[in-house]
Amino acid sequence: MNDLIDRALDTADRLGAGYADIRIVERRTEGLTVKNGALEAATSSLSAGFGIRVLVNGAWGFSSSAVLDPSEADRIAAEAVEIARASASAQKTPVELDGTEPITATYRTPYAEDPFEVSLDDKLKILMEADAAMGRVPGVAIREGNVVAGRETKTFASSAGARIEQEIVEAGGGIEATAVNDSEMQQRSYPNSFGGQVVTGGFEAVRALDLAEHAQETAELAVALLDAPQCPSGEMDLILDATQVALQIHESCGHPTELDRVFGTEASFAGTSFLTTDKLGSLRYGSELVSIDADATAPGGLGTFGFDDEGVPAQNVPLIENGLLVGYLTSRETAPRIGRQSMGSARAFTWSQIPLIRMTNINLRPGNAGSLEDLIADTRDGIFMSVNKSWSIDDRRLNFQFGDQAGWLIKNGKRTQLVKNPTYTGITPRFWGSCDAICGRDEWTLWGLPNCGKGEPMQTGHVGHGAAPARFRNVQVGVGRW
Repeated sequence: MNDLIDRALDTADRLGAGYADIRIVERRTEGLTVKNGALEAATSSLSAGFGIRVLVNGAWGFSSSAVLDPSEADRIAAEAVEIARASASAQKTPVELDGTEPITATYRTPYAEDPFEVSLDDKLKILMEADAAMGRVPGVAIREGNVVAGRETKTFASSAGARIEQEIVEAGGGIEATAVNDSEMQQRSYPNSFGGQVVTGGFEAVRALDLAEHAQETAELAVALLDAPQCPSGEMDLILDATQVALQIHESCGHPTELDRVFGTEASFAGTSFLTTDKLGSLRYGSELVSIDADATAPGGLGTFGFDDEGVPAQNVPLIENGLLVGYLTSRETAPRIGRQSMGSARAFTWSQIPLIRMTNINLRPGNAGSLEDLIADTRDGIFMSVNKSWSIDDRRLNFQFGDQAGWLIKNGKRTQLVKNPTYTGITPRFWGSCDAICGRDEWTLWGLPNCGKGEPMQTGHVGHGAAPARFRNVQVGVGRW
């Protein structure tokens, strides 16, 4: 490995690169899916290779290979330099990197139980017990459960002298019940939709979910939703559970604060951002209760690591402070354009892809509204929504609509009627400006989101969002009449 690194960096330097770095990455994943009492899928994958990034005449070049051989490093480095020279002919503004000091270090995810050492029988037992509990509920047509594990080992080195080794371990899982009648289908997921909950850590995180213990109530709610009335429409006070607050943060706070998106380099795939740099330090993003941090150091977060893929140390930096926009997600290239140092959010999903600005753990700080039940008791007339089902947001991250799996009307401080297909709409700063209560630390959870898409070709990033249930006043709920 050392020979490969030295050959790559030496070749890039000899051919005229002003800067070069290399990432050697091995990623292993495993997954199990149980459906209706049978093993539906058992997957295992292993990918290894390296990517070389160079700066020549103020432009980037990147190339990669799965052949881990020093002679291949010469070829890939030369190819990256050639690409950079071609890119420089069309580069309008030369790339300038910030002054991040090169570091020699190691980082490993702490965990108690290696998810790859847990037997297949043990994993299947957890899923089968949950499946059986869901199966005891009449009306459930489809029962699904899954567990996943990942391990990524990577070495980063740069021509500036950085040398960093990391091991990131992930584990997670979840269950879902689908109920069907003659006219429709309803689903309920635990602990979250789209695969459940994934963290950086060991298999102890999966055991802590206690899937079987929550399986019956998950299935019963899916069945109850079939006969529930439709969500009413109109303006009302809205309480969101922590899972939905987390996705709201992701779509309307995380993505728009990506500085490469602000500068337009994401426009062709997923849009731009309304958070132009003239708004930094002055835009009222939300109420004074709303403070959001990008924290790559948070224990267990799916966006937690030791160093990003430019060798920048993990940090906890504020993005929104008491409702004001105070920061962006940055890289070594973009941060100097706003007079700052990178806060360490440049990451690539695989060895074959170039690092992009990606969310770390974008966390809403907990408030002082107590528990969810306290918050409901403090609400005279409104609706509580739980677990996301659908979402849509415009290309500037301003106008959005979200749909959840279940809702409950609130009357005089009590949760009353269950309603199905609940939805709400809003405009980002107006919506966050209406936030008047956030539950406390005991209700706060750091949720993992393993399917964040960005870039061309698309990269599927792993990110996290810390959130507690929160209340928003006078929100448009349900499908209005036009």
